[in-house]
Amino acid sequence: MATSSPVRHAWRALIGLLAIIGILFGVNALGVYVFQQSTWAPELALDLQGGTQIILAAQTEDGAAPTSEQLEQAVTIMRQRVDASGVGEADVATEGGRNIVVQIPGTADEETRERIQASAQLQLRPVIFTGSPATEFVGEDGETTPYPTPDPSLEATPTAQPSNASDPSWVTPALQAEFLAYNCADENNDPANAPADQPLITCETDGSVKYILGPVEIDGTAIDDATFGLDTTNNQWSVQLTLDTEGTEVFGEVSQRLYGATAPLNQFAFVLDGNVISAPSMNGLILDGRPSITGNFDQESSKALADQLKYGALPLSFTVVSSDTISATLGSQQLQIGLIAGLIGLALVALYSLISYRALGFVIIASLIVMGVLTYVMLCILSWRMGFRLSLAGVAGLIVTIGFTADSFIVYFERIRDELRDGKSITGAVEDGWARAKRTIYISKSINILAAVVLYILADATVKGFAFTLGLTTLIDILIFVIFTHPVMQLLARTRFFGQGHPLSGLDPTALGAVYHSRSEFRAPVATEGTKAKRLARSRGEAERRQTIAERKQAEIAAASKPAPKNPGGND
Repeated sequence: MATSSPVRHAWRALIGLLAIIGILFGVNALGVYVFQQSTWAPELALDLQGGTQIILAAQTEDGAAPTSEQLEQAVTIMRQRVDASGVGEADVATEGGRNIVVQIPGTADEETRERIQASAQLQLRPVIFTGSPATEFVGEDGETTPYPTPDPSLEATPTAQPSNASDPSWVTPALQAEFLAYNCADENNDPANAPADQPLITCETDGSVKYILGPVEIDGTAIDDATFGLDTTNNQWSVQLTLDTEGTEVFGEVSQRLYGATAPLNQFAFVLDGNVISAPSMNGLILDGRPSITGNFDQESSKALADQLKYGALPLSFTVVSSDTISATLGSQQLQIGLIAGLIGLALVALYSLISYRALGFVIIASLIVMGVLTYVMLCILSWRMGFRLSLAGVAGLIVTIGFTADSFIVYFERIRDELRDGKSITGAVEDGWARAKRTIYISKSINILAAVVLYILADATVKGFAFTLGLTTLIDILIFVIFTHPVMQLLARTRFFGQGHPLSGLDPTALGAVYHSRSEFRAPVATEGTKAKRLARSRGEAERRQTIAERKQAEIAAASKPAPKNPGGND
């Protein structure tokens, strides 16, 4: 006998669920054993684990205190750099009138520290002249020196007015002497604060090349977006920029001027905080405002640069005042209390399910277990891939979802029971109950997800963890409802225990008052041998409560039309 379509559908759904669980565990196993960046436990946030506290002091040119607007802008940029997704539970706040305190869960690596305090002021300057940073010169005394002292009497004003930022007229005798004397390794050199309307002497970030660059033509304010990726043409990591309308126009003009010029005048330099990170030649016209930065990048460094450029340059420069390890604000005790509260909630839901739905309660318990497994492995993967940190607010979101998940099962099971009361078979009640219940559940879950999204967007960073876990578990709840709960019910409805309505199955038609033969005919329950009077009375009461006015009238007419029973002991 061929397997029915609902059964095939149920087995396919359950096999698909096993495949999803296997894939998720496989992905996290890759992160643990291959990339060695993931763990088999979700990362904890600052309030549960503790972390690193970095205090930064703002530096201004005249030593005056920065404005509150500058500090708030710096806080916003730092928070985005450290925790762009908003679920890493980092805390960034001002302290006093000059300091910013950054608190990061766990141990902050050197790359994170640099990303926090880097000003990331990007400038696009044309290349006018290049040279080796170690060129040697012989002085009048016959001594060899790589960095001769410039003669202060040399002419510092261009003999001809430069026509554009690439014009070699910018290179005066004094500038040429300064270039020869420039030491890339000298920490006293500060090219980051050079005037934007004047040429700049600087070096590659690794000190391999010295440059004379023209005035700034585009700065970081023209960047709308910055992404990173692997350039398949040269197999190098690069940062792709998207410029705004004005930046696109200016860059198009620059590309037209540089394209076809002789080297090094065909080069343009991406200058980050005064140092050249890349100086590619202009090999074509770029009129769409999407230039690309290439250099000695790997995946991490290209991502860090893209984040810095995407979220903007800091309005101030900062120095690290202190860096300390801080303890958890709530600690493991609060985490244990939250977990105990979650277990109590699960126990109460399980107890209620078994009392109200008897054996059907085990379906609810099994669904919650599968949901817990999926949620756990998803949190582990998200901790690895997007820096998610589980805070106490996130734990609260998980606990709240237990109640929301139980609602789905209650709606579904009650819908099945209503179909049984209408006189349908158990297999038919499962299918029809599913068709009617899923619409209600989808609508209610959509509202939950919408609330989570709005809360995530508008709420403070400390509440984002709650909104994130609420939205995530609601989506998993829908998935479990579709590919586990309903398929399991399709299979159980065809077993003898559930299919024949055993009193302990939770689907006993007689106990539920299943007395409807059809919508137009009412059939009162009839006692059978072994039927308990109490159970029959409850069934009759349920049937009477479910009668419509029309059905009551029809029953009264049918009763009145029946002939009176003859009295065998009386006279005819």
